[in-house]
Amino acid sequence: MMRINNSLAGYYFALSVTPLVVNGSANAAQNNTEMLLVENVVVYGYRTDLLGTSIAAAEGVVGSAEIAARPVSRTGEILEFVPGMVVTQHSGSGKANQYFLRGFNLDHGTDFATSVDAMPINMRSHGHGQGYTDLNFIIPELIQDIQYRKGPYYAEVGDFSGAGAAQFSLKNTLATGEVNFTAGDFDYRRLYTATQLELDSGRLLFGVEAQRYAGPWTDIDEDVHKTNLLVRYTSQIGGGEFSLTAMGYRNRWNAADQIPQRAVGQNIIDPLGSLDTDVGGGSNRYSLSTQWVNPIWSMSVYVVDSELNLFSNFTYFLDDPINGDEFEQVDDRQLLGGEVVRNWQIDVAGKSATQKLGVQIRHDAIDEVGLFKTRSRNRLSTTRVDAIDETSLALFAQSDIQLTEKMRMHLGLRHDYLQVDVSSDRAENSGDASDGITNVKAGVSYSVNDKIETYFNLGQGFHSNDARGATIVVDPVSGELIEPVDLLSRSQGAEIGAKLFDNNRYSISTSLWYLALDSELLFVGDAGNTEASRASERSGIEIASYFWFAEGWSIDSELAWTRSRFTDNQLDEGKYVDGSLPFVASAGISYAPAQTGFHGALRYRHFAARVLDSFAQQEAGATSLVNLGLGYRWAQWSVGLDILNLFDSADHDIDYFYPSRLPSEADEGVEDLHFHPVEPRSLRIRLQASF
Repeated sequence: MMRINNSLAGYYFALSVTPLVVNGSANAAQNNTEMLLVENVVVYGYRTDLLGTSIAAAEGVVGSAEIAARPVSRTGEILEFVPGMVVTQHSGSGKANQYFLRGFNLDHGTDFATSVDAMPINMRSHGHGQGYTDLNFIIPELIQDIQYRKGPYYAEVGDFSGAGAAQFSLKNTLATGEVNFTAGDFDYRRLYTATQLELDSGRLLFGVEAQRYAGPWTDIDEDVHKTNLLVRYTSQIGGGEFSLTAMGYRNRWNAADQIPQRAVGQNIIDPLGSLDTDVGGGSNRYSLSTQWVNPIWSMSVYVVDSELNLFSNFTYFLDDPINGDEFEQVDDRQLLGGEVVRNWQIDVAGKSATQKLGVQIRHDAIDEVGLFKTRSRNRLSTTRVDAIDETSLALFAQSDIQLTEKMRMHLGLRHDYLQVDVSSDRAENSGDASDGITNVKAGVSYSVNDKIETYFNLGQGFHSNDARGATIVVDPVSGELIEPVDLLSRSQGAEIGAKLFDNNRYSISTSLWYLALDSELLFVGDAGNTEASRASERSGIEIASYFWFAEGWSIDSELAWTRSRFTDNQLDEGKYVDGSLPFVASAGISYAPAQTGFHGALRYRHFAARVLDSFAQQEAGATSLVNLGLGYRWAQWSVGLDILNLFDSADHDIDYFYPSRLPSEADEGVEDLHFHPVEPRSLRIRLQASF
């Protein structure tokens, strides 16, 4: 990750010590000497010392200045600040990205939990995939920080968190108002502006983003029309910080789906072409959320209205030689929920212990989740349509006990209960189901000295499966009988690691980890049925290093090796987990000596060749990309130039191996590699003014 000089806003460490009332009034507490000192730590950036506060090596915080400095081509790539994470796309830029981490092809979000100020982003029982995580509604400039945590070791994180979790925190204040206009190749245009009003009772922050993009494709105009709005009110109320946030997102686009290698080899299309030029979609997301936080309590409530209409065609004429295989996925839902968390400090056998106890509730009212056969975005028939009510309740507790001056122990316990009610267009597939799961987490941290801390962790996690898979009886396509699946699937992990930190020179973390899943059961939204995968295990090594030197210079590297295998033998299947990445590397060097003058960042990202089938007979090639960002600041103005894909790589953004059929081919189709290309080199020029 890139390092920004301390003079920039966004890098600071604040530590305040606040007396807390344990019993009765403040006076009573003083009389009984039952006063506690609780640390309230605010952290921004990798230059922050997390020794003594982390419970695992593979956790960290990314600051707003780091986010602003990195050249990225799309919003979802902000998750690549998580060491070892790869963010790609197989279709139009208006939908959720594909994510890869710790040997998982996370699809659009399964097994990696994301949230914004305690409001979950992952969507359960979604029309395009379980755990669907679309980050397009976030305005990157208004992110205060990203806290990431890998592994199932954190009691406050539940569903979808086997591989890890990331929480986005939004800004409460701006140093100045700002307006930013960016223009670039392929008709890229983006306007962003934000300002704030100081009120007698608090502060009101406004932010707007509008983006248009045609894309580099030879036979479609991606025609992205994306708009984001954020309004956030913050105030000090009742001894705590209160926020009320409204967010609105609307997007419309055409898509360039993945294409078969043979179509390019036969010169039917070029690498930037399409076989179905009618696919694309539209998405809306509107939310209202509120938080109140003080050193003892944290409370949040949220309500979300989300809608997606997505048209895709991955097999062309394999299923329907006349009309083609285009289909529409629909998801229309309201999501509401919240959490209450209490923090306090006690003595356990003479040892100081920080306690956290919380309750979380969430309800998904899914008015429609459907799959339809279409042609030119017109519906021909219905594969399946459902309405779903899905409710979860979770209780969790976490303790951090200071055993000795150098050793801490972490204990966590979490119980989740999930209940679903499915109303299907096919009566046999309607019904209700419920499931509960209790997970235990434990670990120890040992401080070798004031610059080195070591960690050992064990933990259990889980992900939920699609509600339709838990009540299904009949395959909606074939009519065959199907066994339903469990709603909740457990994961179990272990990790040893270390952090090394020197405020003037470096921050290094390394970990050796293991993760096993009871089952990778998923509902396949593209087919309308449930596909049960086998139990699996993954293990790996990660090293993340950040060095800052001289005046404003920094260099970083992140390396992750992973081994992924199925552990259950199955007839006619191999042991390899298809799509998992065995090696990921990223590195960068940046220069930012002051708030004015030149600054720049050069970024490299590589993910290695990977198997595409369980026998390792088919393999996708490696992908390497280099991005360059340059800029100059003076007074209230700044200009910047981003060169994305600096060396014009023709590698693939993502690869799959499956059968499809072109019009002239045999009815059974042809098994082939299907890919989505990396977008060619593009230049984007940015002009920003502060006011």
